[in-house]
Amino acid sequence: MKILVLNCGSSSVKFQLFEIEHEEILAKGVVERIGSDEAAVRYKLRGRGKEDQVRKIKDHDVAISLVLGILMDPENGVIKDKSEIGGIGHRIVHGGQEFSSSTLITPEVKESVQACVTLAPLHIPSNMKGIEVAEKLLPGVPQVAVFDTAFYQSLPPEAYTYALPYSLCQKHQIRRYGFHGTSHNYVSRKAAKYMDQPVEKLKMITCHLGNGSSITAIDGGRAVETSMGFTPLEGLVMGTRCGDIDPAIITFLALEEDMNMMQIDSLLNKKSGMLGLTEKTNDFREIESEAENGDERCILALDIFCHRIKKYIGSYIAVLGGLDGLVFTAGIGENSHLVRSKVTSGLHNLGISLNPVMNVANAFDIGTGSVKVLVVPTNEELAIARDTRQILASLEHKTEKAISTV
Repeated sequence: MKILVLNCGSSSVKFQLFEIEHEEILAKGVVERIGSDEAAVRYKLRGRGKEDQVRKIKDHDVAISLVLGILMDPENGVIKDKSEIGGIGHRIVHGGQEFSSSTLITPEVKESVQACVTLAPLHIPSNMKGIEVAEKLLPGVPQVAVFDTAFYQSLPPEAYTYALPYSLCQKHQIRRYGFHGTSHNYVSRKAAKYMDQPVEKLKMITCHLGNGSSITAIDGGRAVETSMGFTPLEGLVMGTRCGDIDPAIITFLALEEDMNMMQIDSLLNKKSGMLGLTEKTNDFREIESEAENGDERCILALDIFCHRIKKYIGSYIAVLGGLDGLVFTAGIGENSHLVRSKVTSGLHNLGISLNPVMNVANAFDIGTGSVKVLVVPTNEELAIARDTRQILASLEHKTEKAISTV
């Protein structure tokens, strides 16, 4: 079966096509700057090199139509007809409190996802647009919603409840939702497989470190704590997000800088974090290079970034009551030996220490202590494709069972 995975943003569509039986990637790419006369199209088809185009792409309808055209190209395509696509998996950023697992998309599910728009106003409309366009271009092909937040429905009340008036939290569904759940779940299970242990027997901490960063405590395969909260703003210092701050700073800025709520929201989400600390860039490669050359602001930014991660690791070990594995993943987690070294420095008494040679080499297993320290490449698209296959197989089984009882 071939499964198409779509991740639709406000001005982008990321895609991968899998031959899911062998988990083989047939095609992958991205369409960016949708709505522009100079939209960027980058993709790679099985057996061929990378392709780059600049095109006029009016909307998501045109973008996804273009993706299908690329897949079915008469000369270089990987399928002959769109009927070969047996299912479509969509990354949905927010599932609210209703969805604790991936689910087949039905009119009722779409209605429930649309109701989450107030919780993720920048993401849900784009996610819904991807579903609607796919329904129109691939009628009858079953679609599956895979939620970033679903993995965190296992959080206990003491972890997800904020100390606000309880009735207010209930009224507006204010709670810790957590994000990057698909990634954290995927790498924890891949790490458990490497450790040759059932994930149900392990205590793990997974660090998804990229422009958006989060850290999760996983006990027996279930998330019990995570750094992102009601929104992705809470937690670690990120590329442009501030992470944890004293909430009174918001009132202070409103009064002292005469800023309105939208201006403060933009400041905290788009102008803070590593960009705000350096006041020049949020590109970690540039920040590490400048720090190596003695730039004091970049040195401080890296120190703050790593200190926050280390603080969370310590608190999560306390929550878990021990630790079997520490996992680094995503762009920074997989590629920055400096960040991994700084984060784990001084943690040998907790069983966490690194082999410096293996760490610099970005090897899979970089630890030397009693706690396994692993660098596990994330693959959210494959996780979405797997969930899609599982749900479609379950649907097929139910259909066969219903027929057999007639």
